[in-house]
Amino acid sequence: MNAIISLCHFCEVHGPSVVFCTQPFHAQQESGEDADADLTADSAWYCDRRVKSPTTTSVSSSSSDIQPPSAKTSDFCEACRSFLPGQSYFISKDTEAGINYTSSQFPDNSRLYSIVRQACLRSLSCEVCPGREGPIYFGDELGHVLSHTFFMKDSQARGLQRWYSIIVVMMDRIYLLNSWPFLVTNIRQLIDELQSKAEKVYKAAEVPPRAKRMTMEFMTPGNFRRQRSAGGKVARSLIDLTNDRNIFKYLHMSFAWILKACGNRLTEKLLEGTPTEDALIDLEKQEETEEGFIKITKRSKPQKTEEEEEEEDKIRPFLVGGDETTSPGSDDEVDLSVPVFESLRHMRQLFGAPDFQSVAHHVLIGNQVIIRCDHPKTVESAINVLKQLLPSGCCRIIPYSNQYEDSWKCNFLGLPPGTALPDHVTSSELYILVDIVSPSKSPPGPMLVDVSADDPWKGYGIVIGSCGNLPERAPAILCRIDLALSNHSLTEEVVSAFLVALKEEWMNKVKVLFKFSKAGTASKDDTDRLLKVLGAKEEDEQMLKFWITGLSAQHRSHLLTSSLESSSPGSV
Repeated sequence: MNAIISLCHFCEVHGPSVVFCTQPFHAQQESGEDADADLTADSAWYCDRRVKSPTTTSVSSSSSDIQPPSAKTSDFCEACRSFLPGQSYFISKDTEAGINYTSSQFPDNSRLYSIVRQACLRSLSCEVCPGREGPIYFGDELGHVLSHTFFMKDSQARGLQRWYSIIVVMMDRIYLLNSWPFLVTNIRQLIDELQSKAEKVYKAAEVPPRAKRMTMEFMTPGNFRRQRSAGGKVARSLIDLTNDRNIFKYLHMSFAWILKACGNRLTEKLLEGTPTEDALIDLEKQEETEEGFIKITKRSKPQKTEEEEEEEDKIRPFLVGGDETTSPGSDDEVDLSVPVFESLRHMRQLFGAPDFQSVAHHVLIGNQVIIRCDHPKTVESAINVLKQLLPSGCCRIIPYSNQYEDSWKCNFLGLPPGTALPDHVTSSELYILVDIVSPSKSPPGPMLVDVSADDPWKGYGIVIGSCGNLPERAPAILCRIDLALSNHSLTEEVVSAFLVALKEEWMNKVKVLFKFSKAGTASKDDTDRLLKVLGAKEEDEQMLKFWITGLSAQHRSHLLTSSLESSSPGSV
C-alpha cells in the first residue's frame, strides 16, 4: 500500500512530534546514504499489492543515522524520540513481493518528512474528533490522512495521561477511505495493546500520584516542575510507559503487517461499464441452460471407464469400413468445399448491394427470413451473419428444418431446397425467401455468383424472391450499416465494434419508447414528438416496436415498475 504509518506524540516540551514511522521501499533501495540520492517521492510511496501473508516479515538492523532533513535527534527529548543517535533502525524484507518495510523516526525523503510533519501537527492540534479519542479523516492535495488519537496512562504527566496518535498518510483519497474499516479495526487493536501495557505500569506505581499531590500544601508552577524533577523524569519514553524494551520492534512489525495486509486486501479491476442488452440476454439464456442441464444430468448415463474407452478405440476403425476415418455427419468431419458466409461485408458482396439491403431491411423490422439450401452449414453461416443486425433478444432461430415453421416460432429459418411454403405465407408480405442454389442445379444467367475460380462459391447461385412491399424509406440504422460495410478502409474488427455500439444506441431509444408506451394512453402526435426527440423518424417506428421484443426480462421489469410508480396518483 502506498502509505506511511506514523506514531505521533504531543510532547509537553516540544509540542506535536513524530516518534516512529514505517514506509515501504523497493527491495533494491536500502534506506542509507547510497540510496538517498536516488530516492524520489514516487518511489517512496511505492507499494506492491502482490503481498500474500505477513509470515515473511523478518527484522534486521543497519547502522545508519536516521535524522529528519531539517532537525537533529539531539533536539528531542526521550518522550518524542524512538531512536538514539547512531542506533539502528528496523527493516522487514518481503522476499516474495520484493518490498522492504523500513521503520525509523522520520522519513528519509525531505518532501515526505514535510508531509508527515504537517499531518502530525494537524492530528494533535486542530483536527480532533469529538471526545479527543477516535479516528478522523483530513487531507488536501499534499496528502490524505487517517488519524486515530488516544491517551496513555502516565503517573508523572499532567492530567496523568499522555496524548498520542497513529496516522496513515496516503496520496490516494479513494483508496484510503475504502480501506477505512480495515485500518481503523487493526489500529484500534494496536492501541488497545499499548493502553493495556501502560495501564499495568500505572497501577504498579508505589505511591498513587493523586494521593501524593494532595499532600502538598500549595501547588505552584515552580513547585510542580521541581517536584517532577525530583520524583521522576519530566519526559518519559514509550518504553518507560509500557515497561517493554521491544515496544518499537512490536510497532514496526504491526505497522509493516498493516501496510502489507491492506495492500493485499484491495486489488484493481477493469470495469467495463453497464452491461449491454445482449450481455443481459446471454446471461439469462445461460441461467436457463444451466437449470435445464441440472435436470438432465440427474438421468445421464454413467461415464465409461478408461479400459472401455480403449477397447472402443481398438474396434472403431472396423465399424466405419475398415479404415481410421470419422463417421459421416460427425463433428470432426469438415468439408472445405461447402461455401459459408464469413461476414456481413462478404454477404453484401455476394448478394449485391440492392438485394442485401432488402434482406437486411426485412431482418431489422422483424419479418421472417427463410433460407433454402442443401448445405446446412451454409444456412447456419448465413443466419449467424444476419443475426448480427439484431439484438440477441430479437433472434428466434431454427437453423435447419425439414418443414416450414411459423414466424411466431422463429424469424430465421433454414430449409432444404424445394421445401413448399404454406399459402398463408406466400400470400403475405411479412417474409423474404433466399434460395442458395448449388452449381449442379443453377440455371445459366446473372444469378451465378461472380467469384474467382478457386473460391468455394464458384458456380453457386443466390436468388432473392418474394420480397414483399417494403416501405419506400429504409430505417436510419440500415443506412449507417450499409455505409460502414461499403467503406473498405474499416477492418472487420472495427465494423463489429461499430455494430455493437450502434445496436446499443438504438436499444436506449427502444427503452424510452417502451416506457412511454406503458406510462399511459398516448396519441399519434405524442408518439411523433417523442420520435423527434429521440432522433428517429417515421420509417424507424416499425423497427423500434420490433426491437422492444428484444428487451431483457430484467430491464422490462425495471421499466414497468418505474412506469407504474410515475403514473400513480401520489407521484410527483
